[in-house]
Amino acid sequence: MKGHLTTIALVASASLCLTSCFFKKGGKGKALPDDGQLHGVAPNARPSMNPPFGMVYVPPGTFHMGPSDEDISYNYTSRNRQVSMPGFWMDATEVTNNEYRQFVKWTRDSLAYKILFGGGINKPDDTSAVDWKKVATIKWDRATVEKMNELNLAPDNRLYGRPEIDPDKIMFHVEYFDLKEAAKRENAGLPRNNFLVRYDQKIYPDTLVWIRDFSYSYNEPMTKRYFSHPSFGEYPVVGVTWKQAVAFSHWRTHYQNAYLEKKKFAVDGDYRLPSEAEWEYAARGGLTASMFPWGSPYLRNKKGCLLANFKPGRGNYAEDGGFYTVPANAYWPNQYGLYNMSGNVSEWTGSYFYEGAYNFMADMSPDIRYEAKDSDRPREKRKVVRGGSWKDVSYFLQVSTRNYEYQDTAKSYIGFRCVIDLAPRAKK
Repeated sequence: MKGHLTTIALVASASLCLTSCFFKKGGKGKALPDDGQLHGVAPNARPSMNPPFGMVYVPPGTFHMGPSDEDISYNYTSRNRQVSMPGFWMDATEVTNNEYRQFVKWTRDSLAYKILFGGGINKPDDTSAVDWKKVATIKWDRATVEKMNELNLAPDNRLYGRPEIDPDKIMFHVEYFDLKEAAKRENAGLPRNNFLVRYDQKIYPDTLVWIRDFSYSYNEPMTKRYFSHPSFGEYPVVGVTWKQAVAFSHWRTHYQNAYLEKKKFAVDGDYRLPSEAEWEYAARGGLTASMFPWGSPYLRNKKGCLLANFKPGRGNYAEDGGFYTVPANAYWPNQYGLYNMSGNVSEWTGSYFYEGAYNFMADMSPDIRYEAKDSDRPREKRKVVRGGSWKDVSYFLQVSTRNYEYQDTAKSYIGFRCVIDLAPRAKK
């Protein structure tokens, strides 16, 4: 699979380079001539990063957003309309347990460093000051864990007195500049710090969702093993709220930018959740009026094989090859190289769910977002969820079907994938 993704990435990056034919070559580091003319000055950084690992390029284009078939529920929440989209990069698969575990482990290690080598986790140190060489020397044995009281479970919460890290204390510190608020005319002239957003976010997945989501059903084995057992490493992460998925995107950006700055590359785009329009455009794979990512209006191929992981027929969960979820790269990708855009797990988008959004959104990269506060009404916390999951009937697998969940709610059937916007790669 990785070789397949690399080939797609190289082809996409080559298409990005076509525009460089219009630019004049210039010598690297060449001094400006002192002739009194305007020549321009480039930033002191190399132009751009390599294609992001594990992502595929979705080229710019136009498509009809909305139902490709009858609106059987007569909700009129997704009327068909033509919109145009810029190009972007998207994860070829849903974010897996192993990938999300890298986020959890990085956050845990940075907190452990503060306790063992710094002033404690309550000290507002910049995570960029973490000495990762020292972190690599930490031995996660009982004696070391005993020293990290600030991260550990209280003694009365332990089993057999064994010291363990409290998942609720693994918190990632999010910081970003709110461009949307800063762009408002009524906010012009306000100090910069009015638009700085800082908060701590719990990031460990809620493993109890497997029990909570299905009353009178025995799913305890999934609760105990799904996120922690290596056999599920390449399966999509679940039990993650919208807010945790956003925190993951911020960490992924921070992690990437630290590397780019170290290597003298220009800092590029930010990882984020796709908008609702981006998700549907990517899921269609360049096909027009298609109900599903694979193009046909049917759920089986000509050999009778099911094409996604969902709830077939009257509920034969195992018929499609997976009782619960399946590996993130299972089944066939669509024409953009994206796996499981329908089925396996539903996916968070960055868009706010409003029933009449299609009636007023722009026809150029449409989106509607609202950063709900904890004090806001539940209605204001609804986020668009797309794609359908392993426990859904086929209606929810249609690329145009809209659904929602609350941003602070985790489910055993909702995961996510990221997108990033990158500058065109200049020809060397």
